[in-house]
Amino acid sequence: MAKQKRLMLLGGLRYLLPVIEAAHKQGYYVITCDYLPHNIAHKYSDEYVNVSIVDKEAVLKVAREKKIDGIMSFAVDPGVMTASYVQNEMGLPSFGPYESVCILQNKDRFRAFLTQHGFNVPKAKGFGSIEEALKDRTWYPWPVIVKPTDSAGSKGVSRVDRYEDLQPALENAFEHSISGRVIVEEFIEKQGCSSDSDSFSLDGKLVFTSFSAQRFDKNATNEYVPAAYSWPSTFTHEQEVYLRSELQRLLSLLHMQTSIYNIETRIGTNGKPYIMEVSPRGGGNRLAEMARMGTGIDMITACTRACVGDSIPLIEQRQFDGHWAEVILHSEKEGKFKQLNVLPEMDPYIKQTDLWVNIGDEIRTFSGANDAIGTLVLRFDTDKKLVNAMTNVNEWCKVETECL
Repeated sequence: MAKQKRLMLLGGLRYLLPVIEAAHKQGYYVITCDYLPHNIAHKYSDEYVNVSIVDKEAVLKVAREKKIDGIMSFAVDPGVMTASYVQNEMGLPSFGPYESVCILQNKDRFRAFLTQHGFNVPKAKGFGSIEEALKDRTWYPWPVIVKPTDSAGSKGVSRVDRYEDLQPALENAFEHSISGRVIVEEFIEKQGCSSDSDSFSLDGKLVFTSFSAQRFDKNATNEYVPAAYSWPSTFTHEQEVYLRSELQRLLSLLHMQTSIYNIETRIGTNGKPYIMEVSPRGGGNRLAEMARMGTGIDMITACTRACVGDSIPLIEQRQFDGHWAEVILHSEKEGKFKQLNVLPEMDPYIKQTDLWVNIGDEIRTFSGANDAIGTLVLRFDTDKKLVNAMTNVNEWCKVETECL
């Protein structure tokens, strides 16, 4: 009888649940790891190990003890470099070279790599202290975006329009940085919507690429946290072709192998397409699930099987079937969750409601992706209906709270 393969997943967020489900369908034994025993994913895995996912030596030690066959950090950005380190140290199926993954995962190193190889890239500098960042005031191409080099979920990210407002933004970014470094970069004014969507490479070849329209809530506590997504993107066909080619060039330069990727891109008002972020992991906010619903391409099962060295199901380029949207449910007020109010005329378009809170649960305002309380998945038959719904989300979808 064949040995049951053992897959280690770093983190314990609910975005791991479809990965655990896919792994169990393949007959794998699933081990989840982080330092938060009450995280929801641990209830569904076969085994939980209490270890910090950013401590790569500690995770490697546990991985060897557990005799794992594969490891990944799906939708959990802080664990990606650790997963790659363990893959390379143990000779397991890997995303690619550890050094390449480190470049992708570190915002200032990534910007430097893009610049070195002639990609369109915003002006950017990395800093290790507030004093260092404040010293060179002549450099800044206002407006700028200030963010940690290594945080996820839009935590610690802010836009700054003048030097006088720079210090509080730097303090916020450093507070959320794991490594103690931040990056300040030119703010690229976007044409249409930016894109945040998942893609897949097989043996280094980009076999599936998706582009979304990433949407934001101007009334949210942090207006840079994505509040909705829709497919197709607002890019032209030519822009998508160009970005797909540049993404392939990037993966080839870095000698990446087989992996799912969360990729952020945008078109500047200067007409230039930019690759903003590429991470060898599934994105948060159920992006791979949206691709599966809209195209039938199952990147979740594919990356799960690839991680333990099994052959993967067919992954090929496909378009979304219709006009799809995902609303990230969140509250504009702190308090106890009372109810979700969606106007009845939206019912024909709703494919799925996924609510993560119960009546009476305490909820916060939307300052980071971890403040989301659920998702709505919708499908429309025309672009006009989709755009109208996405432009007016706060009119037909309201989260009602009661005072604490």
